[in-house]
Amino acid sequence: MLNLNEVRLIGNLGETPELRRTTSSTPVTNLVLATSERYITSTGEKKERTTWHRIAVFGRDAESCCRYLHKGDQVMVRGRIENRSRELEGKQFYYPEIVADRVDFGSKKHNYEEATQEEE
Repeated sequence: MLNLNEVRLIGNLGETPELRRTTSSTPVTNLVLATSERYITSTGEKKERTTWHRIAVFGRDAESCCRYLHKGDQVMVRGRIENRSRELEGKQFYYPEIVADRVDFGSKKHNYEEATQEEE
C-alpha cells in the first residue's frame, strides 16, 4: 500500500511574514497563501474562487521568507498537510496546516516552471 502526503501550491501572500521562535529557539513563520481558480457558471458567468492556506515554515527558510517576502508576492510551496488544533472559547477546533519543506520565491514565473520540469 502506498501512502502520500505531498502538497504543491503556487499563489500570492496575503500578509507580510513575521518571524517568531519556538520554545527551543527554532525560527518559524506562518505564511497566508491565496490560490485562485477561475471558472464559468452554468449561466455563462465568469467567476473566481480564492482559497486561503495556512503554511508553517521553519529554520533558515523561515528567516529567508521574513527577509525577502512581502504581502502580494508570488511563491511556490512544497510540503505536507498536518492537522492542528486550537482552543477557542472552551471549544476545540481542528484545521489543516501545510508544513513547508521548501519555499521558492521570486518575481519570475519561469522559475516555477523550471522547478516543476526538473522533478518530472
